[in-house]
Amino acid sequence: MAENNNNEIEHETTIFAEPIFHIGSFTVTNALLNSWLAVIILLLFFVAAGRKIKKIPRGVQNMFETILEGALSFADSITGDRKKSQKLLPICLTLFLFILVNNYLGLMPFVGSIGFIEELHGERFFIPMFRGATADLNTTLALALFSVVAIHVFGAMMVGGWNYFNRFINVKAFLEIPKKFKKDKNILLVNPIKAFVSMIEIVGEVAKIASLSLRLFGNIFAGEVLLVSMMAIFAFLTPVPFMFLEIIVGLVQALVFSILVLVFMSMATATEEH
Repeated sequence: MAENNNNEIEHETTIFAEPIFHIGSFTVTNALLNSWLAVIILLLFFVAAGRKIKKIPRGVQNMFETILEGALSFADSITGDRKKSQKLLPICLTLFLFILVNNYLGLMPFVGSIGFIEELHGERFFIPMFRGATADLNTTLALALFSVVAIHVFGAMMVGGWNYFNRFINVKAFLEIPKKFKKDKNILLVNPIKAFVSMIEIVGEVAKIASLSLRLFGNIFAGEVLLVSMMAIFAFLTPVPFMFLEIIVGLVQALVFSILVLVFMSMATATEEH
């Protein structure tokens, strides 16, 4: 936000989250405050859902059980195994709810409109107290890194550390060569190729981080810019259809992120068939 000739303050949507205050050397940004608010909302929801559990669910408990049953049935259609779904769903459902609440918080009127004026290099800037967390690349990158680490941890736990390691650095392929060379001479050519193909999987893991983080960030940030632009051009009724569009986009992006993580987890925990 910069002061113009008429001494009015204009706010520009930035690609980065602005710092609000510091706790020692730790910087708290407006996107981080939004994430904390999302966590508080989810905590209140879960406390309300689990405070008085009844055999015949009502109210918040009924809503939570409906969401859980629907999510579990959907996870079964991907994993094909109820036990595997029960192990993987807690992380994927948590990611979905966290992203969904953050996406919708970014549409609230207080996000981007409540803040303070800060002077820097002779210019005055408006710093919003809250910013859509998923419109900040740091947040989506952190979610993607956490997801990929969780995928590998679950993969190593359910397949076995040695077997899982060989999916990327295929030592087994080289160890098989002296054992099977007498029966099959082609193994001298085929197994090194298998080992090379396994190493390509490492590139794919880096691509997962980029894909998960940039897809979510790009869609939510673009929606935020679109809404700000529409409100600047048409102050009242015209932005309403775009607001409904962003509600759908927020739900779809939360679903896409969590479903992709579930699919990657399901693939990582699949046992090789011989």
